Amino acid sequence: MAFFDRFWKGSRAPADDRGGADEGYFATYESTRPFGDDDFDNDDLTRPRSASFADFDAWDARLGRVDAALASEERRRQRWWHRAYWQERSKLWWTGRAALAFVAALTLVIGWLLVTAPLSKSLEPIAPPQVTLLASDGTPIARQGAVVEAPVKVADLPPHVTQAFIAIEDRRFYSHWGIDPRGIARAAWTGYGGGSTITQQLAKFTFLTAEQSISRKAREALIAIWLESWLTKDEILERYLSNAYFGDNQYGLRAASLHYFYRQPEKLRPEQAAMLAGLLQAPSRYAPTKHYDKARKRMDLVVGSMVAAGYLTQAEADALPDPRIDVRTRDGNLPTGTYFADWALPLAREGMEASYSRQVLTTTLDSRLQALATRIVARAGVGGAQVALVAMRRNGEVVAMVGGRDYAKSPFNRATQAKRQPGSTFKTIVYLAALENGWEPDDTIPNTPITQGSYRPKNAGGRYSDQITLKEAFAASSNVAAVRLFQAVGSEKVIATARRLGIAAPMTEGDPSLALGTSSMTLLELTSAYAGIAANEYPVEPHAFPRGKRNFWQWLTTRTHSMSSGEHEDLEEMLRAAINRGTGRNAALPIANYGKTGTTQDYRDALFVGYAGDLVVGVWIGNDDNTPLKRVTGGSVPARIWRDFMYGALKIEAAPAPRASDTPDPEGPVQPLDVPEGGDIPLGQEGASIRIDEGGVTLRQEGLPVELRVDGQGVAVQPPPQTTPSPPP
Repeated sequence: MAFFDRFWKGSRAPADDRGGADEGYFATYESTRPFGDDDFDNDDLTRPRSASFADFDAWDARLGRVDAALASEERRRQRWWHRAYWQERSKLWWTGRAALAFVAALTLVIGWLLVTAPLSKSLEPIAPPQVTLLASDGTPIARQGAVVEAPVKVADLPPHVTQAFIAIEDRRFYSHWGIDPRGIARAAWTGYGGGSTITQQLAKFTFLTAEQSISRKAREALIAIWLESWLTKDEILERYLSNAYFGDNQYGLRAASLHYFYRQPEKLRPEQAAMLAGLLQAPSRYAPTKHYDKARKRMDLVVGSMVAAGYLTQAEADALPDPRIDVRTRDGNLPTGTYFADWALPLAREGMEASYSRQVLTTTLDSRLQALATRIVARAGVGGAQVALVAMRRNGEVVAMVGGRDYAKSPFNRATQAKRQPGSTFKTIVYLAALENGWEPDDTIPNTPITQGSYRPKNAGGRYSDQITLKEAFAASSNVAAVRLFQAVGSEKVIATARRLGIAAPMTEGDPSLALGTSSMTLLELTSAYAGIAANEYPVEPHAFPRGKRNFWQWLTTRTHSMSSGEHEDLEEMLRAAINRGTGRNAALPIANYGKTGTTQDYRDALFVGYAGDLVVGVWIGNDDNTPLKRVTGGSVPARIWRDFMYGALKIEAAPAPRASDTPDPEGPVQPLDVPEGGDIPLGQEGASIRIDEGGVTLRQEGLPVELRVDGQGVAVQPPPQTTPSPPP
């Protein structure tokens, strides 16, 4: 209380009594204040009384707690970026935080290894195993993939087999813990070898890429330690031998042993094992089927390493003969790729589990129809242009596919990879959208020139009329009628119809050129849309492998669309008119047939897509560089290819010659409005055509650089006229 008494007294003292230094000084501690007489005799002032003796220890403790509270508050206000924040931490604090950081880093590393390097992956082949594709009748059509056989067991192998690999690849394999510091130092000092252990090599070709970087080597070492922690040495060696590449598309010791020596690895002789062990450094360079001398020299190096490691004596090494290569044909003579196989195999591997066993898969391909399609495309007279053909069932089963004229020269699949404009074949979707929105085939629409708006397509040859029915406009492929119908129905409804049919190509709402097929798509995609129209159930997904019938749950959960029976009949009526007396007359069959032609701007693409019987077929012709064709339209060569394929596929016999009739067809053939006037008249099925005009007659053969002209001046051989750009059909 003396402390507070001092301040109390000073505050009560008169101002003129504080003249001296002593009166103006107030000591903090009671022991430093001098006592005066007034402390004992002056009773005029009433003040609290203090004890006769001050408790210095108590006051020191109290003030110490105040100082500690102030220091604690100051530390609390410090932030982590202040130096004092870290300097005042104790060793115990740092030790605890370091331990927590180590545990967190270890947890992250283990989690990363569990995700990126699961132990089960080291049991899988590093290359996809061989897959053989069969046609629907069991005929082999293609074989792709690596040659992979069953894994080996170290316990079943002769000692000299494993010793050969250990001697040349990792002599201290059974003594290190995944990383060999001595090997790394030797490689760094001598410049020979990579210093990688067998465990590191297993980690590299099982979990990592061939990237050459320090970070990849660090990950490789980390995974090697991880493998050593969970697998035995024999398990690591087994997985290494079962996955290593030995050249000639052979993966694993068993596949290599059977390929080069035609014997199981359990029966390999020492010289054979040494030669196989020598291949691992550079399989393609040392493959004994092509470079036997190099393989033998490498084998001598392996044998020398076995002697140095104590696995062989020098006398035993000198007695080893040169191994004899015994390669036998075990797979038959099958192509490794075809247009159909290149499309089907990725689809097959998506649902395959990783295993060492070879796969044999039956596809939907019809070997007879495939041979027919290949033969017809090969004889098509299209000069240097490319041809693609897709044939499928109404349910999407692809039975024939030709992606080009020569797979060996160009494996690019123009049926599944090339995105080209469909031209007037897209008009079918425009007219379907119109039928779904209440239009009828006999409804009329103006067929006059379009004179307003920024997009003004024209009918070829300037052929117009005041009005035209939808059926006639579709058969004649009128451009102006299709655009007007597109605008009347609405672009959003046409696009929605295309989407329901399974077309995923980009389409911009409000773009009137969509009516003439300016949105690029693959021939497979377009043909699948026509398959949906033929089946009246869409979308149709093209597939290369048979699918069973949908069960009740699949039927309940799978969303499909269809037209009403009336709309389907009306659309087929227009498709039949287009093929029988319209632009597709060259594709006409003596049975019910439906189809549509398509020719894009400047003759860059020519298409015909249609169906008859249970087949839906699409044909495309064009140049890979998108240059114009030589006046080839969808109604010429593509239509004839389609007709020839259908004749053979459906086994249609030639129809008898029609009898003369006194009553002509009241409608007669429709003049096409999407190709120039004066179109060629086909002669036969080999691409010959004749053109009649006011000046004479011109005979031409597709693919030939000249034509025969007969007029009033006689007969002349002349080059064909240069093509002039025409509006898109």
